[in-house]
Amino acid sequence: MVMTCGTERHDHHDVYAAQCPCREVLDLLANKWSALAIGAMEEGPQRFGALQRRLEGVSPKVLTNTLRRLEERGFVDRTVYPAVPLHVEYALTPLGRSVAEPLAGLRHWVEDHLDDISETTPV
Repeated sequence: MVMTCGTERHDHHDVYAAQCPCREVLDLLANKWSALAIGAMEEGPQRFGALQRRLEGVSPKVLTNTLRRLEERGFVDRTVYPAVPLHVEYALTPLGRSVAEPLAGLRHWVEDHLDDISETTPV
């Protein structure tokens, strides 16, 4: 029997199925702050302050929540170095690096086509 979506491992995933856990991952990765944070970490490990400066406009609370969600799902590693004050770095895992390329393509597409998008469309 082939299971389709639900809470257990199965042979077929369907992001269009209401109960498919794929939707949670899609929601996480399609979030602008997740996509931008992953892009910023393509350059290598980043400290929180560096990420916040790079992601202009993100609040500390939203960035913290975004990084936690990415870490919980295995896209980001958080490393704490014993120092005063603590030195914390965030870096992409192999899974995070694997999704970085398609997200970079989306970011570049948006930059390249923004002028083609109707001005009446809310941004």
